[in-house]
Amino acid sequence: MTGTAPLGRRAAVEFVGTGALVAVVVGSGIQAAELSQDVGVQLLANSLATVFGLGALILLLGPVSGAHFNPAVTLAAWWSGRSHGNGPGLRDVAAYVPAQTVGAIGGAVLADAMFAEPLVSWSTHDRWAPHLWLGEVVATAGLILLIFGLARIGRAHFTPVAVASFIGAAYWFTSSTSFANPAVTIGRAFTDTFAGIAPASVLPFIAAQLVGLAVGIVLVVVLFGRPTPAAEDAAVPHGDHHRAEAAR
Repeated sequence: MTGTAPLGRRAAVEFVGTGALVAVVVGSGIQAAELSQDVGVQLLANSLATVFGLGALILLLGPVSGAHFNPAVTLAAWWSGRSHGNGPGLRDVAAYVPAQTVGAIGGAVLADAMFAEPLVSWSTHDRWAPHLWLGEVVATAGLILLIFGLARIGRAHFTPVAVASFIGAAYWFTSSTSFANPAVTIGRAFTDTFAGIAPASVLPFIAAQLVGLAVGIVLVVVLFGRPTPAAEDAAVPHGDHHRAEAAR
């Protein structure tokens, strides 16, 4: 990646952005569970907070790092841009993914601290079922298709609104409530609250997300064709031309 910001700064932005995203997801889940006993209302509050928080984070931090906040998006950007050398390189991937993962854990701890919950408490929310894994495949594939498809048709400037909208919808139309993010999945294992996921459920979710990543990349090629170098650059922008590529 040839962005104007140094790699260290971009990695810091990915750390802070992913942490803030998880804090929004976990914190709003805790608040919703405290204010209502209706699970539908809880999910509605959690999804709305995530939509607004994600959109704000993308708009604020996208110009620096691309606002991936998601190892699946980072890997898709690397894979998509590798043939032309204008996407993130392996050095960027090696910096982004750990930053996103550690940031996600920090965000869960921060949310717990804000609501006087134990700072680290392994989730007991079991999410182990094939239909949930299928939901993660669908959510992740849809996210990748949306981000890179918009870039292919020259509408990457709509990505912040489109990604936030898709995640909000996917809360409701997928069985898993659309984690669609390996780093966020790991972070949410550290909180035994509404948004948590039991540690034993984490690896199958991540495996399903990686399958969804591959499906999404294939769908982009099938539906929009192989990109020109210019299209690739739009899909994985850098410097002052970043378009957000974030996901919950």
